[in-house]
Amino acid sequence: MNKNRVIVAMSGGVDSSVAAALLHREGYEVIGITMKTWGFMEVGGAPKHESGCCSLDAIFDAKNVATQFDFPHYTVDFTKSFEKAVINNFVDEYFAGRTPNPCVICNRAIKWEELLEKANQLDAYYVATGHYAKVDFDKENNRYCLINSADSHKDQTYALWGLTQESLSRTLLPLGKYTKVEIRELAEEFKLKTANKPDSMEICFVADNNYERFLRERVPEKIAEVPEGDLVYHGKVVGKHHGIPFYTVGQRKGLGIALGTPVYVKNIDVKNNIIELADKDELLEFNVFANQINYVSKSILEEGMQVIAKIRYSDKGSEAEIVKSTENEIQLKFILPKSAITPGQSLVIYDNSGYVLAGGIIDRINS
Repeated sequence: MNKNRVIVAMSGGVDSSVAAALLHREGYEVIGITMKTWGFMEVGGAPKHESGCCSLDAIFDAKNVATQFDFPHYTVDFTKSFEKAVINNFVDEYFAGRTPNPCVICNRAIKWEELLEKANQLDAYYVATGHYAKVDFDKENNRYCLINSADSHKDQTYALWGLTQESLSRTLLPLGKYTKVEIRELAEEFKLKTANKPDSMEICFVADNNYERFLRERVPEKIAEVPEGDLVYHGKVVGKHHGIPFYTVGQRKGLGIALGTPVYVKNIDVKNNIIELADKDELLEFNVFANQINYVSKSILEEGMQVIAKIRYSDKGSEAEIVKSTENEIQLKFILPKSAITPGQSLVIYDNSGYVLAGGIIDRINS
């Protein structure tokens, strides 16, 4: 397989555009691919002017960069696999009372597994993206490592913990050593059309950031069967909720009740159809259990090991200790309690040097 040929996932944004330009400058034989994974006709929530990673504007912007540097560009339809792996999981998790992180699933199952398959067809050894992260090989442990990027504010390792050793071995992440400011400067230097294009912040297929609207339009038959239930605060029923899928741990707004004090969702009891509310300090927990484990820079984590762990994308990371580490589950205890640990989100574990040791899906906070 050609180790000088690289497939670059091009979303039409500045980051992936610069990634492609950098690799082209380094002498790689670049092939740009824009992955069509959804459309506003299917998912709704379209703004007045369509933008984002799967819009026509995004495809044209990516193609414009490819034309500028004279490398081939293709748009590939991944909508069926994206729907099966990402959108269906997103819906199922909310109905299970959990809060999913679709970017984690998309990165592993679509942006890498599907893209590597396409790379095989095109005799390209590497795939590359515009993620802010670094990959390196640890000869001592014989493992590929995922490492924090130079830009701590833009670092995206949290969403990449699911990448396998095979995927990492064939991955190039050219932005890992740069800050976002430097990437904008490089985009100007390369004279890219996307140089000043704003970043996309929301989940791509929920462009209006309205998850309830998305669920109601996506699965109206299932929503129609969702029963109301009790809102319970300190053991007392204080109101009615309008369906398990519309709540998430830590939520304060949209509860539809006034108790004279701020209250938050502490627990979603699917079995008994109850939303448990609590005061803010009652959201604090020490223990977290995660499953669907992927070991990255380490093959196993030793009991008592001191680590840094994140429980959501915006989390800065907190000191913790490994209680248990097996192939299927990790139990971790934070040194100081964390607020609103949310089932369905990712638990990502780092060492003090910024290496991603392992990751998994948060299952529960108590044994």
